[in-house]
Amino acid sequence: MNVPDVFIGSTDDAYTFVVLNRPIRGANSLLTGAGFTARKINDRTVYLLPPTPSEETNEHAGIAMYGLSARTLDVVDLSWTTRWSPQVPRPDPGIRFTLTSTTFQATATTEVARLVLEQHGFARSADGPSYQPATPLGMAHLLGAVVRAEAHAHAYGITVRVDLGISTPDAIPGAGPSSFRHRPRPPRRGTGTAPIPLTFPGA
Repeated sequence: MNVPDVFIGSTDDAYTFVVLNRPIRGANSLLTGAGFTARKINDRTVYLLPPTPSEETNEHAGIAMYGLSARTLDVVDLSWTTRWSPQVPRPDPGIRFTLTSTTFQATATTEVARLVLEQHGFARSADGPSYQPATPLGMAHLLGAVVRAEAHAHAYGITVRVDLGISTPDAIPGAGPSSFRHRPRPPRRGTGTAPIPLTFPGA
């Protein structure tokens, strides 16, 4: 969460939140003007949007991100609330990422979903059906791999859920010592070229 300039995520109880990891001119007015509420949580400013239908959440987040994109392209959006409404039953995702400061795993429910994970550098764990990076990755590069795999999956109509392990807004962690240091920047969601064609065994 402390890697990109702007991080968008969701809590388990369906709040959408935005955190800024460097000062961005005009960001406060852009976010509050789009409907987010600024709140101090664990000594960092967090911008919150309460649970609303996904179409409304997506509209609020889109307005804010359009304004912020004029100031930075280093945006990572791993929110599920902009895709699924908290008021309706959630579909079982084809790919689920669990990504916290200490834990990572990915799971896939179909062969196509598994191929997507493998094409983005994830390998099945030796002791179970979950996936881990085939080679050790720092957090910035791990975020990049998740963003690319998620965009690829959506292009094939595969639903994706990213669980950040944050139960409520009060559990959003503080900024930590590395928030304003220079870091390699992962791609934001939706950037890059067309999806990599999937290669099926035996094709």
